[in-house]
Amino acid sequence: MTRSCAAVAAFLALLCAAPAFPEQSPSPGDAPIPPIRLNRVFREVALKRPVQVVSRADRPGVLYVVEQRGRIVEIDASGDSPKSRTVADFPSSTVNAKFNEQGLLSLAFDPRVAENRTAYLWFTAGKSDGKPERNVLASVRLAEDGTFELGSLRPLVEIEDPAWNHNGGTALFGPDGMLYVSIGDGGSGNDPWGHGQDMGTLLGKIIRIDVSRDEGGRGYAIPADNPFVGREGARPEIWASGLRNVWRMSFDRKTGELWAGDVGQNAFEEIDLIVKGGNYGWRPREGLHGTPGVPDRADSKGTFIDPIAEYPHRDGVSVTGGFVCRDPGSPELGGVYIYADYEFGTFWGLRASAGTLAAGPAVILKRPRFFPASFGEGTDGTLYVCGTERSHDGPGAIYAIVPASGSSDPAAKDAAKPAGK
Repeated sequence: MTRSCAAVAAFLALLCAAPAFPEQSPSPGDAPIPPIRLNRVFREVALKRPVQVVSRADRPGVLYVVEQRGRIVEIDASGDSPKSRTVADFPSSTVNAKFNEQGLLSLAFDPRVAENRTAYLWFTAGKSDGKPERNVLASVRLAEDGTFELGSLRPLVEIEDPAWNHNGGTALFGPDGMLYVSIGDGGSGNDPWGHGQDMGTLLGKIIRIDVSRDEGGRGYAIPADNPFVGREGARPEIWASGLRNVWRMSFDRKTGELWAGDVGQNAFEEIDLIVKGGNYGWRPREGLHGTPGVPDRADSKGTFIDPIAEYPHRDGVSVTGGFVCRDPGSPELGGVYIYADYEFGTFWGLRASAGTLAAGPAVILKRPRFFPASFGEGTDGTLYVCGTERSHDGPGAIYAIVPASGSSDPAAKDAAKPAGK
């Protein structure tokens, strides 16, 4: 999540089509986007720089909180009172969190985790064993007691990181069982290496791999239907390109559509619907706009896909991509994609129909001095947001997202929806 230009790099201190999925059922274009409220949950759990909230299908009522410095906290709210414990704490020799946008950035549980006890991590690693600083996608085994076996860490993808920033950040499984990962453009500012449009690198891309099979001893296989398989000069792992630094993406659990928040450079933040083989224009474009001084060569051929929404930097400077709400307990928010700006604490909602904007974006909450680092979804559809209070390095907090029109008693709501009902 993040800025790269010098004017705003110091501003942030945190991190800073889909494959033949069914079409989304249309929503009325004039349906209002309701405001939301954040209800604090798990107050008793002390967190430091939480950057992701993750659930696993085989353990309803359990959430996992990823901390940037390398810790993973399990919160079990399936009983009468929540219980928390540390299930992983990676040393700095493994997870390099020296700078604002580095660290342990994402966790994804294998869809068959109950059988194979495997999860996947996306993190930054420092120089070691003759290797440079790099982005790493690795598998890790879980012990029978649910803790992570740190010694089982196996790198699957390692990408040399030319700068400290723009490390992307989301690893997640799609409805097709494939693992998707968002990877930043390599950092610095204005993509000086041209990675966004270079199909020979994984930087500035979203990749899609099959971790259920091992080809060539690398720990994964290339899905045969990936869009660039067999194309000369293109990495076959690539699913979509032309992305600057996707900070959080998610699948709509109803439609299978892949949503992404792509952090902008100097002027615009954008929300994209990611499709197979899509090129989203970075660096010739930032949002819907041409980048000054960069030839818009590809756009003249109609090859760039427009964002579904954008906002200028007078309204925020670092987008945090969110989720489409499918919480049965919040029908007013059904089908609303909720996202936020990390620095301003502003939350928006929008609805899309068949890949086009149907309603919004509308501001649904302003929460200054809360820095929303990431959204999460419980197994039942409950939406959460995690971040820090008061400052970038302030105390960590997790909130459940509910309609503002609900009960006016936050304590009652907290008790009613602790962690995925």
